[in-house]
Amino acid sequence: MSHAYALPAARVLTPVLPVVAVIALLALPAASGGEGGATAADAASGAVVLCCAVRLLYHRRRPLSPTAAVVLALPVVGIAVAAAGAEGAVAGFVRYLQIFVLVPAAVLLLVRGRRDVRLLAWSVVALAVWQGAIGVHQYATGTGASYMGREIRAVGTFGPGDIMGMATVVSFGLVCAVGLALGSAPVRRGHLPARAEPRTWGRVWALVCALLLVVPLAVSFSRGAWIATALACTAQLVLAGLRRAVGVGVVVAAVAVLLVGGFGVGSALLHERLSSIGQAADAPDQSVSDRYALWAAAVGMWRERPLTGIGLKGFPEHRDGHAPLALSSGSDTEGAGAAYRKQPLLSPHSMYLLVLGEQGLIGLLTLAGSWLALLMLGLRRLVRARRARDPGLDCALVAWGLLVWHLVNFAYADIGGPSTVLTAVCLGLSAWWALASPGPNLPEEAATR
Repeated sequence: MSHAYALPAARVLTPVLPVVAVIALLALPAASGGEGGATAADAASGAVVLCCAVRLLYHRRRPLSPTAAVVLALPVVGIAVAAAGAEGAVAGFVRYLQIFVLVPAAVLLLVRGRRDVRLLAWSVVALAVWQGAIGVHQYATGTGASYMGREIRAVGTFGPGDIMGMATVVSFGLVCAVGLALGSAPVRRGHLPARAEPRTWGRVWALVCALLLVVPLAVSFSRGAWIATALACTAQLVLAGLRRAVGVGVVVAAVAVLLVGGFGVGSALLHERLSSIGQAADAPDQSVSDRYALWAAAVGMWRERPLTGIGLKGFPEHRDGHAPLALSSGSDTEGAGAAYRKQPLLSPHSMYLLVLGEQGLIGLLTLAGSWLALLMLGLRRLVRARRARDPGLDCALVAWGLLVWHLVNFAYADIGGPSTVLTAVCLGLSAWWALASPGPNLPEEAATR
């Protein structure tokens, strides 16, 4: 009898539980009126790195393969060069190391196999459902952030100061849910294995969660999150198989028509917001005009120091010297329990241009080169896993889909806010699939190193 309970207990006590704690802490309300700074989730991410270091010392094993070490450490070069040439760049140096190097490496090393990846993916989905439920309630009751003169914008617990926080979390949850729903390859012949039924129900619940998360993503009114999520999920559908892609596309289209056309879920506002995406070049609104002005400022900073940039955390100080006159003084935020305030525009809202302006070509090539290596290595293994009908295809689609989402979103958004630590966790999952396992055909219980 004792042996019957020993195995489940061993499975529950997985090394990724500290990472789950980081995700869970993002469900707590953000500090109102704060000007950024470290959060409880950031502190927990430091504990994750510490747990990883202790575990490596205890097991006395080689932490990373040479390829993984090079890919993950590549951004350190640009970050260090930019920090050396800037005053007071210690905070920026630590933040970049946390998000793009230390936490992703720790997640990669703590994940033991696909079961751990699914645990983290479901944790992200649960967080997204929680934040999405709060966001839908805000939209329905008029207690959200201000949008078009009405307090209806869904922001979850992040508040109007981090207007993209809930949209980012819900997008991650949607991408994870789509990957979990699509990934498990069907059995070729014979009977279903004894453990196939729970996996089938898991796929059903993942599909249900994905469909539910469409609603809070829609009422977040975040054009950037819509675009990145649509492209990431489309890539997942195509790589999972064209027949599945067509089937799921029909279901999603039917649900969208039912929600918007049948029940009128924000139909007028959504139509106007969607239309503004196509007008971004011809007739941009003030937010788009400000973004173009900030992009121009970042490019101007890069031209001033092409190789090394102006230094970490240097964009706010140099912004006014390079920005065109069309840039407004800031964006108006209020609602969701917060008073009106003018939020200054202190970043170019493009990760690539932020790195280019502050770290120069060296920083951009090293950071983007690391991401590109993860993308190509992950895609190669994903294609092999699909051909081999690997039962871990869901993990591949989750990890690769999250990376695609970030690479698209970073074209018009950058890091910032409490949800940023979740970006580090997602990059760690992408790194695990691309770098940690020696091949896509590992058994379910096998270690990844």
